[in-house]
Amino acid sequence: MAGAIIENMSTKKLLFLGLFILVFQVLSILVGAFIAPSPTSAIHYLATKCINRHRARVWLVPWGSNRCQQIHSFDEPLAKTLDANDIVFAVHVPLPNKEMSPWFQYMLAVLQFDIAFKMINPIEDDVIVTIDAGLAYRDDLTSEWTTEFHSVEQRPLRCTFEVPKIYENEGRFYDCDPIPFMELGSVAHKYFLINIRLPVNDTVNVGIGEIKDIHIVGIHQNGGFTKVWISMKTVFSPWIFVATAWYWHRISLMARSPVLLEKVIFALGISMTFLNVPVEWLSLGFEWTWMLLFEDVQQGVFYFTLFSFWIIFCGEHLMDQSQRNRLSSYWWQVGLVVFGSSVLLIFDLSERGVHLTNPFYSVWASEAGTNLVLTFIIVAGIAACLYFLSLCRMVICVFRNIGGKIQQLPAMPEARKRRYKGIIFRFKFLMLVTLACAAMTVIFFILTQVSEGPWHWGDYTLQVHSAFLTGIYGMWNLYVFAIIFLYAPSHKHYRNKSGGSGQTDTPEKPESQETQLTYGEQEPTETYRITGKVAEE
Repeated sequence: MAGAIIENMSTKKLLFLGLFILVFQVLSILVGAFIAPSPTSAIHYLATKCINRHRARVWLVPWGSNRCQQIHSFDEPLAKTLDANDIVFAVHVPLPNKEMSPWFQYMLAVLQFDIAFKMINPIEDDVIVTIDAGLAYRDDLTSEWTTEFHSVEQRPLRCTFEVPKIYENEGRFYDCDPIPFMELGSVAHKYFLINIRLPVNDTVNVGIGEIKDIHIVGIHQNGGFTKVWISMKTVFSPWIFVATAWYWHRISLMARSPVLLEKVIFALGISMTFLNVPVEWLSLGFEWTWMLLFEDVQQGVFYFTLFSFWIIFCGEHLMDQSQRNRLSSYWWQVGLVVFGSSVLLIFDLSERGVHLTNPFYSVWASEAGTNLVLTFIIVAGIAACLYFLSLCRMVICVFRNIGGKIQQLPAMPEARKRRYKGIIFRFKFLMLVTLACAAMTVIFFILTQVSEGPWHWGDYTLQVHSAFLTGIYGMWNLYVFAIIFLYAPSHKHYRNKSGGSGQTDTPEKPESQETQLTYGEQEPTETYRITGKVAEE
């Protein structure tokens, strides 16, 4: 990458660019801290116990003009005449006098059981609860409910009892873990109705204790945060796209074929553009339940390209390495990235892929599914550890190589000295920027974990979680922009070859010779002359 902008840029211009990026980074954080609300909201619903003696498949509504016949407690006289199969737990989402919106993007639901301890009906170990669940929707309070999904699912019931299991402690409640219940990838309707039945027979729902109530916690993205998030993607998307197109145009003006590092930088710009595409605008008008899966694919493509870029960038700056400009030279490091990404993609498809047809499905529902998921996570974690160990080894090798070259600089010819100074400066600059991005990511993540809510600064409220998301998103966009801009071929490089026309008049050289000109250890005499002219101007 001889003649990159970063080599020909003055210190003043470089500082100005750094200040420009810093200003946009601060703006990205402030937008999330002061403008955007909290990313998500959690709404608590207490399920209404409706009576369905005929056990017909009808939708039971907890409130309104057509509300179901209901009981408030299983201790009521009426409840004692009922069978467990006659009870349907109904939840209307959202609460009265409110409505859902496509701006909420998605909806998750978690179950929480209130189970009382009874000596004659305790919770058995490793018990499975069977849930007959249905979801319906409507967009008008006067219209009929339309069935959207229905499924019979099983979930492991994990509860503990903190006090001794004796008669004196009967009536106390178990401490039960929340149960993942539903994940809906689109909120395209105003009202939703959830009906839950716990069927009981000789083999189903035996040993689950005496259930008193069912709580549902509904989680969705806040509409205000969605507006801020889509607006940021709308701003960054054309910016990175134009920068990527400009970069490739600069590369195409070169009198040689693009080298591997230039190609991977171009791929990094494309992956960032793909991540920035604001598809959410269209999802507001369509019921696209695959949006969560699509967003995971977007992030996966970006991180795969970013990790591959780091490996190739370090390898191409090993100045004594003979085999460069070949993807095959990094086959096992890039292979680790491909393998880890494939494992995570399979895991994502096994969960969110099935949600496209059944939002009640959970891969964690069975022991076999849990073991399979844990195996995927462990294997992906091992691949990630091997990758970072390899990356660290390459970084150490490059710095060791740099140290040796720095000691040899006084004895080198002037053209060779300037070439190595440019390579060393490029590498150190990228390492500094990369470490700064990683440090900011870790710092923001720790702040969001330590802080359970917004910060208050005088009369202002700072949303820490929103600032983390918008700040990190803005930071990686600025990082990619800086890489694309600074490592693009400089216009001075073209003027030196063509007298300022921007297009070289010299005949195109074979790729192998040009690669040696850019990265080789032994440069021909012509290389010294060209490099010296660039340095002098």
